[in-house]
Amino acid sequence: MPPEKPHWVDLYREVVTSGLCTGCAACIIACPHDVLHYEDSGGVYRPWKVEEDGGPEDCTHGQRGCTMCTRACPRFREWESEIDGFLFGRSRRDDEVAGVYQDVVLARATDPELAGAGQDGGLVSALLVWALEHDVIDAALVSGLEGEAGSWKAVPAVARTREDVLATAGSRYTYSANTLAYAEAVEGGAERIALVGMSCQASVPAVMSTRKTGKVARRLALSIGLLCSKTFDDAIFEDLFEARYGLTRHQIAKINIKGVFQIWTTDGAYHEVPLKEGHAWTREGCKMCPDFAAEHADISTGGIGAFGDWTLAVVRTDRGRELMESMAAGGAIETRPGSDDPGALALLERLSRASRKRWPAGAPEGPRRIPVTAS
Repeated sequence: MPPEKPHWVDLYREVVTSGLCTGCAACIIACPHDVLHYEDSGGVYRPWKVEEDGGPEDCTHGQRGCTMCTRACPRFREWESEIDGFLFGRSRRDDEVAGVYQDVVLARATDPELAGAGQDGGLVSALLVWALEHDVIDAALVSGLEGEAGSWKAVPAVARTREDVLATAGSRYTYSANTLAYAEAVEGGAERIALVGMSCQASVPAVMSTRKTGKVARRLALSIGLLCSKTFDDAIFEDLFEARYGLTRHQIAKINIKGVFQIWTTDGAYHEVPLKEGHAWTREGCKMCPDFAAEHADISTGGIGAFGDWTLAVVRTDRGRELMESMAAGGAIETRPGSDDPGALALLERLSRASRKRWPAGAPEGPRRIPVTAS
């Protein structure tokens, strides 16, 4: 019998409608036939297929041998073990609950403007500016804000310059499928593209390279992951922050999460909202995601430590290490050992372990083989 060629009909059943779909949109940017689109309204963040060419549940292109959507999906079948083998040349050990990595450091931008505009010391902003200005990448897929200032509606965006990076700096905590900015980046001539995204999106470049999705894989030259327990539906602004606390979108200047929603308003005031009150607005795509630590990024980043002006950076690949070392040598960042903040290291493992418990029975075994009951 000829080898199986899984396509949309399999992806639709096994991922899109099973609860495993994170809404990363990798399948959409990989599709060479433009039959997949994205729904991001009404609390839905996932791909859908046009009625033509096989209907919403099947695909005539897939019937004829196109497998691009399944090859691009970072939740399809044995994704974790496949990516681990490709990126690191081995399977992870049982004690590597937060994934394989080379080093963990605390880092921050030395440029005051980048440090001030970015989150937790501005490391991600510094990474992008350095990579753009030192011929590492041509563009980056990031999230911006839709329309006028103060909308807080996160949307995919392309950063090509320092000014673009500054304009899109900071965290949103509602979901933006940054991969969807890929077409705009390519139309602008970009051939080496960085992807900044939540842990599910951070796996996209690696899985595309692992499964050989052609030009899309070759163009995704750098993956910067954001440590992520969950993201929230955009309705949280009106239904929680405004309805219960009187904080409208246009009043909010900055948001962070440090055990609570930390909200700064344009009048200089500071507010806290209990994190548990936001649970009802958790995106469906986050509820089964096993990856807190952006385990397949080149560099995973997050502000989970005791030092609010430093980013915890998990350096995973040679590409990530070379970038961090060149920036430190060039004075663009300052670093200190991750062991300076043992609480952050403990929290990284604890949250990674908690996320892995979400992976459901009946799904591929890989994410559950780490012993989640260990202390």
